[in-house]
Amino acid sequence: MRYVGHLDLARAWERIFRRAQVPLEYTQGFNPRPRLQFAAALAVGVTSESEYLDAWLIERLDDDLTAWITQLNTVCPAGLRVTGVIEVPVQGDALPTLVEWSEYVITPFDKTLDTDDLHARAQTLLDQPTIKRQGRKKTYDLRPHILDLLVDEHGNLIAHLSTSEHANARPDELLDAMGLELGQVRVHRRRLHLRSEG
Repeated sequence: MRYVGHLDLARAWERIFRRAQVPLEYTQGFNPRPRLQFAAALAVGVTSESEYLDAWLIERLDDDLTAWITQLNTVCPAGLRVTGVIEVPVQGDALPTLVEWSEYVITPFDKTLDTDDLHARAQTLLDQPTIKRQGRKKTYDLRPHILDLLVDEHGNLIAHLSTSEHANARPDELLDAMGLELGQVRVHRRRLHLRSEG
């Protein structure tokens, strides 16, 4: 599933909800679409265990939301799994505005990338006052969006990166700034931190 793009993933969730007979609300107009909103797009090639999706419904679900988890999972394709369902206020803040940062676990494939090498690369990056990057339209500083970067006891690189409407640091940018390539590592998003979590 890590090679499925964001738009294809959105279409997959449309089919999942339809097969599970979830009473989705649809947009008006010539081409009605179900009202779904992801917290943050997941880059191609990255796996995850902590994604959030808002779905607008035309009626309230039964009180037993755990039954809906089972019902959704019976129609999910391999690699997708629902871990929780909660009711949120219709007039609440938009889900993408709640996301503050992401936690990534980056596991090296390349045996030459040992713990000492990763630690040295991470420290060198953190010691830089600015990390200039070229975006599609302008140059920007990546450094303020790297909130934390360390190597754990298993030799994985743990990165906390800004993930919001105003600042979104991608793991491939981080790796490039460290002199690494996506083909050398496996990237997994372990957590999306929402400001509502306190």
